[in-house]
Amino acid sequence: MSESINIALRFALYLDLMLLFGLAAFGLYSLRGKERMSGALLSFAPLLLTTTVLGVLLSVLAMVCMARAMSGIADWAELWPHIEMMVFETDVGWSWNLRIAALVLAGFAVMLNKRWPSASLALVLLGGAVALATLAWAGHGAMDEGERRNWHFITDFLHLWAAGGWVGALAAFALLLHQAEPRLPVLARTLTGFETAGAVMVLVVGVTGVVNYLFIVGPNIEGLLDSTYGQLLALKLVLFAVMLVFAALNRFHLSPLLEQARQTGEHSVAVNALRRSMVLELCVAVVILGLVAWLGTLSPVME
Repeated sequence: MSESINIALRFALYLDLMLLFGLAAFGLYSLRGKERMSGALLSFAPLLLTTTVLGVLLSVLAMVCMARAMSGIADWAELWPHIEMMVFETDVGWSWNLRIAALVLAGFAVMLNKRWPSASLALVLLGGAVALATLAWAGHGAMDEGERRNWHFITDFLHLWAAGGWVGALAAFALLLHQAEPRLPVLARTLTGFETAGAVMVLVVGVTGVVNYLFIVGPNIEGLLDSTYGQLLALKLVLFAVMLVFAALNRFHLSPLLEQARQTGEHSVAVNALRRSMVLELCVAVVILGLVAWLGTLSPVME
């Protein structure tokens, strides 16, 4: 039961912090000037504040569950010294403190959105990037030592940031398309602008994913499917390929279709098709995050 709770908390943290980072990033590289103000196109303030508060709550719950699992103690009075020890005397605790500080910074920055929308999103992006990177200390990279540990962490950071940017962009497009009357000029412009950013994110996710596999398992695939870890990893790769298919469909068919529909004035079919595609791609991404949360609790050693 405790393992299931741990996986659920890991999944929730991955999704929450990726949305925090990715939505702020989308606002900076896709939107312009006053479009970055909460309510102009996207409700940045409630969305980012919610993810920030959830990030703090989920982090506290995750720390308590980790302390309980490691100590085997359920009584709160006896558990508290173990929590203090983990928070102040371990690398995991150091990363946890850094995450909480980054989330406090992001929460403060959200309050500045109405007055300085660009600066606000930039600070949220910074806080979200740091908070998201701290999740690497709960992964396989934390088991490495020396230079290998450092390079593994750097790879994890890049992987998390690229994935977070992708997930945040999908969520932003889904929200834009969900509006009763999507602003077609802005939507068409952001879709076109995302082509380069999206390609970079996909490339970084793919390359760092391969490098992470080499760090964790090594240059070996023999017997991979004989383990739970290998089976889940294979499923993750299949779903990643599905996301690439959706991305290609959006890029080469649905986005041009929307541009053509703008010129004819009959855009409902194109908008609905793009909306379904974005939502489905986001759902696949959420399932992948669930697999990632599960994979992080498993040993890569072949069974």
